[in-house]
Amino acid sequence: MRALDWVVVAVYLAGTLALGLYVARRGAKNLAEFFVGGRAIPWWLAATSMAATTFNVDTPLYVAGKVAQAGVAGNWEWWSFALAHVLMAVLLAKLWRRAGVVTDMELTELRYGGRPAAALRAGRAFLLAVPINCIGIGYGMLAMRKVVIGLGLFEGLPHLPGDARLWALIPIVLIVLVYTAASGLWGVVTTDFVQYLLAMAGAVTVMLYALHDVGGLGPMVARLRAEGQGNRLALVPLGKDALVPLSTFVGYVGVQWWAFRNSDGGGMFVQRLASTANEREAEKAAHAFNLLNYVVRTWPWVLVGLAALLILPGLKDPELAYPLLMARYLPVGILGLVFASLLAAFMSTVSTQVNWGASYLVHDLYARFTGTSDDRALLRAARWASIGLTLLAATVSFFMDNIGTVFRFVILIGNGPGLVLLLRWFWWRINAWAEIAAMGAGLVLALLTLLPAFASLTFGQRILLTAFGSLAVWFPVMLLTRPEPEEVLDRFYARTRPGGAWGPVRARVRLEPLDHLARDVRRWLLWVTLILGGTLGIGWVLLTR
Repeated sequence: MRALDWVVVAVYLAGTLALGLYVARRGAKNLAEFFVGGRAIPWWLAATSMAATTFNVDTPLYVAGKVAQAGVAGNWEWWSFALAHVLMAVLLAKLWRRAGVVTDMELTELRYGGRPAAALRAGRAFLLAVPINCIGIGYGMLAMRKVVIGLGLFEGLPHLPGDARLWALIPIVLIVLVYTAASGLWGVVTTDFVQYLLAMAGAVTVMLYALHDVGGLGPMVARLRAEGQGNRLALVPLGKDALVPLSTFVGYVGVQWWAFRNSDGGGMFVQRLASTANEREAEKAAHAFNLLNYVVRTWPWVLVGLAALLILPGLKDPELAYPLLMARYLPVGILGLVFASLLAAFMSTVSTQVNWGASYLVHDLYARFTGTSDDRALLRAARWASIGLTLLAATVSFFMDNIGTVFRFVILIGNGPGLVLLLRWFWWRINAWAEIAAMGAGLVLALLTLLPAFASLTFGQRILLTAFGSLAVWFPVMLLTRPEPEEVLDRFYARTRPGGAWGPVRARVRLEPLDHLARDVRRWLLWVTLILGGTLGIGWVLLTR
């Protein structure tokens, strides 16, 4: 990169830091402001923040690698989560906002009672905040390292422990920490808005240059077919030459979305929903996120991945295609802008994950189990937690190499408890022991599938094994253990009033549900058709017409 490129990057970093510090006054008031923005964040800002959170610097690299490995249909690995995210928008967003929690872990002790509930809250909070969260942040840092390698930046750095080029990320991480630790959620969502727009602009720019090199959409599709790569254009892997095994595709669309630990929305999204003013705002935020995440953002990356098959054939590491195309095409100034867009994607996700992880450590562990209520002490703890998580994630990232592999590992070890997390809203019989059993069984089974004896299993078969193996454990455990105490169930139902199988509880509290479950299921089917139909429809127009 030239001097002008670095000026563009410096201006972006300075602007981001200034914006984060500008809103620091709101985040410094108390813990509710720091973690849920005082429940005053507008729906459109919450929606864009959720979309920016899922749009990390690793995402275009991951999609390019997925297209090279399994074609367009390989994206069902993440498209399938639209089923869960639409369910969040239609059914769960209003319930989460109605519950009035700061974190999704807080719901554990609203829904369940006694020591099992406290142990479950503490265990899940630590597991998600530290090891799983740091792995998530770490593979974002891995992707940033690949961008640095692909662009040839920072060559000639002195020898440092580990990969010297990764140390170039330290100034960026420090900037993220400053505005995240200072301003809390307001700083995160405000900068997320700018970062999402910049990141999308960068993705479209790279796409346009790549398509220009291959002669446009039509010639690109024709060349892929002529070279025997037409099966990579399939939107759904159902043909005999499909690159995605049928068992894997079935695992994606039939199991993964409801078995995964984020089936009920997931901690980072729940944090955004909890930060809105009311249930209606939460629903609007979730619907807008689905449009931004699936319909808007998908195709620039997919088209770059397809173009890279022709421009950079036989690339040893297909995940490097995106930064290599940036370095190949983009003129001075534009290269700096697009590099800044990747920094934007990286920083938006890292800041979200740091703030979310700190909310678990402080709200669900420190404050809950020490009884501390002093806002100054809690805010100080939140900032120290943010620093600790970032440094630990940077350490973890040194030991990573492949983004797609890490992504699938995170999915696999989180598979199993999803069905329990959904049913606890709609069935009074679910208890804390069922959730503990589901989480433990899913984790053990996922780790077992990594052993050499299971090497022949497809990823879809591993998903099926962990999901239904976990079900075979938690369901008998639930039947063999006591239901939650009546007073706990009555209090939870009176607060959230969900639809579903709450007959005995409803009879005791004499309150009708606020939601019509059958109607919401029909709305879910309609919205799934709109979101996935829109995503696939755009692809059909681009790749076949």
